Amino acid sequence: MEQGPRTPEQRRPGASRSSAEPEAVPLRFSVLGPVRAWRGEEQLPTGSPQQRALLVALLLREGRTATAAELIDALWGEEPPEQALAAVRTYASRLRRVLSPGVLVSESGGYAVRGLADDALDLAVAQNLEAEAERARRSGDLTHARQLLDKALGLWGGETLAGIPGPYGEAQRDRLGEWRLQLLESRLDMDLEQGCHAEAVSELTALTAEHPLRERLRELLMLALYRSGRQAEALAVYADTRRLLADELGLDPSPDLRELQQRILQADPGLAEPSSPVAEPPQHPVRPSQLPATVPDFTGRASFVSELSEVLAAAEGEGRVMAVSALAGIGGVGKTTLAVHVAHQARSAFPDGQLYVDLQGAGLRAAEPETVLGSFLRALGTADSAIPDSLEERTALYRSILDGRRVLVLLDNAKDAAQVRPLLPGMEGCAALVTSRVRMVDLAGAHLVDLDVMSPDEALSLFTKIVGEERVASEREAALDVVAACGFLPLAIRIAASRLAARRTWTVSVLAAKLADERRRLDELQAGDLAVKATYELGYGALDSGQARAFRLLGLADGPDVSLAAAAALLDLPVDETEDLLESLVDTSLLESAAPGRYRYHDLVRLYARACAERDEQPPGERDAALSRLLDFYLATAAAVYALERPGDRLVDDLEPTGCPGLSFAGESAALDWLYSEGACLLACVRQAAGTDRLRRAVDLLWAAKDLSESGANSHQYETTTRAMCDAAHSRGDRRSEGRARTILADVLLDSGDIEGAEYQARLAAELVASASADTAVSWVANTRGLIRLRQGRYAEAKVFFDQAISGFRALGNRPVEAVGLGNLSQTHLGLGDITQAVDIAKRSLAVHAEFGRTVRLANGHYVVGIALTKDGQYFEALEQFHDALEIFGDHRQRLWQGTTHFRIAETHLAAHRPAQAAQHAEQALVLGSIGGDPMRGNVLTILGKALAELGQADRAKACWREALNLYELTGSKEAAALRALIESRIRTA
Repeated sequence: MEQGPRTPEQRRPGASRSSAEPEAVPLRFSVLGPVRAWRGEEQLPTGSPQQRALLVALLLREGRTATAAELIDALWGEEPPEQALAAVRTYASRLRRVLSPGVLVSESGGYAVRGLADDALDLAVAQNLEAEAERARRSGDLTHARQLLDKALGLWGGETLAGIPGPYGEAQRDRLGEWRLQLLESRLDMDLEQGCHAEAVSELTALTAEHPLRERLRELLMLALYRSGRQAEALAVYADTRRLLADELGLDPSPDLRELQQRILQADPGLAEPSSPVAEPPQHPVRPSQLPATVPDFTGRASFVSELSEVLAAAEGEGRVMAVSALAGIGGVGKTTLAVHVAHQARSAFPDGQLYVDLQGAGLRAAEPETVLGSFLRALGTADSAIPDSLEERTALYRSILDGRRVLVLLDNAKDAAQVRPLLPGMEGCAALVTSRVRMVDLAGAHLVDLDVMSPDEALSLFTKIVGEERVASEREAALDVVAACGFLPLAIRIAASRLAARRTWTVSVLAAKLADERRRLDELQAGDLAVKATYELGYGALDSGQARAFRLLGLADGPDVSLAAAAALLDLPVDETEDLLESLVDTSLLESAAPGRYRYHDLVRLYARACAERDEQPPGERDAALSRLLDFYLATAAAVYALERPGDRLVDDLEPTGCPGLSFAGESAALDWLYSEGACLLACVRQAAGTDRLRRAVDLLWAAKDLSESGANSHQYETTTRAMCDAAHSRGDRRSEGRARTILADVLLDSGDIEGAEYQARLAAELVASASADTAVSWVANTRGLIRLRQGRYAEAKVFFDQAISGFRALGNRPVEAVGLGNLSQTHLGLGDITQAVDIAKRSLAVHAEFGRTVRLANGHYVVGIALTKDGQYFEALEQFHDALEIFGDHRQRLWQGTTHFRIAETHLAAHRPAQAAQHAEQALVLGSIGGDPMRGNVLTILGKALAELGQADRAKACWREALNLYELTGSKEAAALRALIESRIRTA
């Protein structure tokens, strides 16, 4: 990062303000924008432009004296007025009266500004932030460096030294403007280093339009486009740059720019990812010791090995405290293996011995501390006759013997902290490693480590070491399936790999197929005296009845995790009692706490819990009852979210009744937090209801949770779930549920750009719901079919459907959704050429939405009015509507609608002949995505290409159009012909 302008130094070295003359209220000045001064929060008058120019000249002198001649030259240059000296004195006198006493001083026939605080000038603050950012960058903390530069850039309040006349002001304006660009380039460079390339494209597109000859910006734009998968556009930027430099300056691109173009052409792998330096892991002296043998194929766990080694190293040296680490995790996760491996590596640090014991804490008969201490004392050379009887005396003797020695103690498979405490050495220089299924939060001073399953790469590496490289290399995908079926649990992987290694006639695919059956998976994962199920049996057998019931029933839910509130509904218990049960299961490592208030099972533990539910849960109907309570909870709560997001919408009155009130929310933000955090679990609950009597509630839950699809948060998962419910409803002959499910699916497909699929589903839905005139789905289907015709350009047919939908919603008293239909009808009138009526209808729709507050529907209303006003040529008014919509969509986390609105803003800017702004908003639309899938992305690229063409970036424009044409042709969009003609016309005129 280049060093910025030198910060003014407002006090001479050694100067200080007398303690008898404190400045009660500090002065502040800004030059990064209009020149202004404040005393505290009070803005001070700075006078005429020439008087402000004098103030600037003094502020930027770094506390040094400026002579009268220098100030005259700064204000007027080579042609000062006759009374220039008198004017300078007058300006100085006026400023002295405004500023605090003693700030503007006369000295040696000139003037100086003294006695200001270090942060009194925004330029000084900006430079300090730049210097701090550079230090953060050198240390590898790019996130902090970017934040600091953003903060520095945020100090600019418009044009630097705005309105300041004179040659000095002009020179400083150019200097500081150049510095600001350097800060921007540095920050954008760090954006790319951290992988924020897609977000950077929009800003870089606007900056290159504003500074077309600045090659560094072009270089960053090329790199950002390439990393965003837009190679053709990146090369097009180079072509535009080369032509522009030749036309304007008669120069070729810089060597750096030419090198980047060649690397892009060669698809240099070094360009694909950021090049942030990777810190070397700390090195620790490690030696094996007299402990249980470490496994020869120990794999991965590098971060844990490093972390534990650091703790053990803390026991080295004179006066260092005893180090204690406690490893916790589910059975089979590799706690003992890791502890033994780390202990072997730490042998040289503990030359006086290493002690080991299996405390058998997971079994029914845990080892007694007295017995363990007896064996430890014997190992330390104590005669049997010298070993005392009581626990207290043995502990005291044990610690006395260890005094002055450096011993490592490995306490494996501990039951709880009470069992461990007497066995800790207690002496400085010694260390203890403890493994347990229980998290020992009550073990004072212990460094707690929660051991999780292996990463996929580590798991595959362990599997390969046992099975052999040759067998795995030829069936790598099957091997990945095997380790995934093992839940990346080391014990399960070792068992599966050992079975395969012992059966030379088996292929990896045979093993994968055996493990694919979830009901048989735990039975398959046993070999010799090793069995995954056996490790869980020990933990389950130690639970009390309440814990065991919670363990069984929670395992029935299919979601990736479960919230505390959902668990309480499933268990039919108060929230506080549920939390106590779940936290106790976390302590046993049978359950994990994914985040505060959220819990999850390891995949294999979940299978075991379900097996226990089938075997032990009485009466058997309690399993279905638990899942029914969970579905009721999700449906009731999702309906509450829908009602908050769309007040007045009668859809919630037409949903299946539930036996659970669900959650209530203080506001929309909390409601949306719940919906998006529960999205995957909610959809899993819907899928689990297929083929059961819960089907109707599940379909209604999909409808109430439509934001999961429309926002883009869970679009793909929502679509696959909806398809599954369509099939399930069809199999059960439930026309109501199938009709609703196909209505939902039609909307989902329409949003994704699959017009043909949406039309097919909507037609089936219309046939299914036709007999249920009071069902709100009838009107929703009509509205969807109108939208399909609108996208197809069949406006007269679209109007018929929208009129039917509006009439139906009106009959049901559903005014907010009636207004939605009016908005769609407005767009239909635009297609029919009746712009005046379209504007009128859109405004009527907006007025209805406004009655219900600042909802997501109000954003749709603004959006529709903006489209109509753009067609009517009222560009300024249209942009106001779009920006209102954008703000509300953002508040409601409707990312895809935000992207779609950016596209409409780009259209409006382009129509108003503002291509730079159009390009910037089109880039935002590409980053966020849009309602309408690939066809809409094609529309965005088309608009971006037109904006770039107007900016003179012809090659990049053509690259956008070619990508758009490819999308149109793949999806069969009607826009393909017009775009093809545009490209051909540009080629002919080039």
